[in-house]
Amino acid sequence: MGAKNGSKEASLWFSSNQGKRWTEALFLAYSPFWITWALCIVVPLRLYERCDEAGYMAIGLAAALPCVALPWALGGPERSKPLGQRYWVKANLWVALFSFVGNYFWTHYFYDLLGAVYTFPSWQLNGVPLPLYFMTHAYFCFYHALSNVVLRRVRRAVAGAQPPLAAAAFAAAVFALAYVTAFMETATIAHFPYYTFKDRGRMYTLGSLFYAIYFFVSFPAFLAMDEGPRERWSLARAAGDALGAGMLVTILLDAWRLGIGAIDGSGPQASTAVPWMRT
Repeated sequence: MGAKNGSKEASLWFSSNQGKRWTEALFLAYSPFWITWALCIVVPLRLYERCDEAGYMAIGLAAALPCVALPWALGGPERSKPLGQRYWVKANLWVALFSFVGNYFWTHYFYDLLGAVYTFPSWQLNGVPLPLYFMTHAYFCFYHALSNVVLRRVRRAVAGAQPPLAAAAFAAAVFALAYVTAFMETATIAHFPYYTFKDRGRMYTLGSLFYAIYFFVSFPAFLAMDEGPRERWSLARAAGDALGAGMLVTILLDAWRLGIGAIDGSGPQASTAVPWMRT
């Protein structure tokens, strides 16, 4: 009886798609390892002080590459399928494209609107430290695997409710999960001295809300991929969905720039060019 109850409870959280369920579980199992060495060893022991450009790049690669290498090596329940049909490949592609857009374009909103500054030695791409592209991939694989599990549980919990109530509950869960995710990331990297903000107090509150816009869009979008019992996305659809989500986030971030502006209270920036187009 206990085993049956445990299996039923697990089915409320995890996907009925074997490949998706396996990938979510793998990302959730792997993430504590890199988070532990990065935030509980490298940062507290200040090992980053010994790093040059290559050292920071190695840290980023060490966090991100297992998100691809582990499912490749382990195979999982979809090992007999072509690579392009495996969920872990589509998930990595989705996250890679979305996080690339985030770093390449949206980091400049962090510079202009949130007062963020990176001062560690690093090779850069479009004014953004290159290791961040890889660290973001590791972070976002964890965030989106976790959000899939939580949002799926919420959706199944309210499945019998009236559609407006179910939609409201799901939207509230997305909002809460997105904000908590953004806030916790901001708080956990507070002890890294080479990533600073002009006003850290406002960054925790307003800045976390700004950052949460990423996840307001990406959490439900990522959940939809291969979620139906028979629906399986192509790589092209996964790529298009990630880029579409990126475009929507870009519109929302720029709406913040025009309507609210910098969190330091300087006001909207309607008279200036978008941050990533300035020379």
